[in-house]
Amino acid sequence: MGKVAPPSKHDQPGLDHLLDRNVTWAHQKTLDDPHFFRRMAEQQTPRYLWIGCSDSRVTANDVLRLDPGEVFVHRNIANLVHTSDLNVLAVLEFAIEELKIEHVIVCGHYGCSGIRRAISDERGALVDHWLQPVSMLYRKHRATFDAIGNHDRRIDRMCEINVEMQVRRLAATPIIEKAWSKGHSLHIHGWIYAMHDGLLHELVPHVSSIDDRDRLVTIDQRIVEPAEPLSAVRRQALAAFAGLEVPPAYNGKCCDPSA
Repeated sequence: MGKVAPPSKHDQPGLDHLLDRNVTWAHQKTLDDPHFFRRMAEQQTPRYLWIGCSDSRVTANDVLRLDPGEVFVHRNIANLVHTSDLNVLAVLEFAIEELKIEHVIVCGHYGCSGIRRAISDERGALVDHWLQPVSMLYRKHRATFDAIGNHDRRIDRMCEINVEMQVRRLAATPIIEKAWSKGHSLHIHGWIYAMHDGLLHELVPHVSSIDDRDRLVTIDQRIVEPAEPLSAVRRQALAAFAGLEVPPAYNGKCCDPSA
């Protein structure tokens, strides 16, 4: 009886290749920074809570260029804040009361598949129950969104509006209100990430109090009166040119020697 050939790597259900990559990564991290894992073993002291999408291309530590331990993370499909979701509420409460975080960042991203699903006509799956608040808002303002001729741009606009809606939902939770009423320095930010260039864009000014929250325009008003999303590059450019005198427009005709 001949020997049975060992199964090929393609036949093996294990993930040895990922474990091997882990060894390589840990070794390289130690070479680059001998104290990296010692620091990681210490108690985490993040200042930021990131509520983002589950999309595998958008990871908080990479996007923000922060080490593990510097940002506390919660992710779900389309970065939603359901006020009945015990998962996100538990994360929020723990981040504020135990970790004493100072900033909550709601970060969506352009081209989000969850948002694409929410504004489609496909209904009935479990994910549609999760996305229902987005779907309902889209249907309420469908004429406004449909006026955006380009389908991809329509999705991107809904991605922006979704982030703004979640900021408002967060700011209305008793957990956040309690923190503000106790004098906790806590700021809520609404950002969106652009896949094509890796830049984050700020969608709303940060919200730092109940008064700030109550001064926000309604989400319905924001849909009909959009604000320009600002990247740090754009913001720096605006600041650099702020206060400069704009030269008067040239009124002469081009190439007219008598002008």
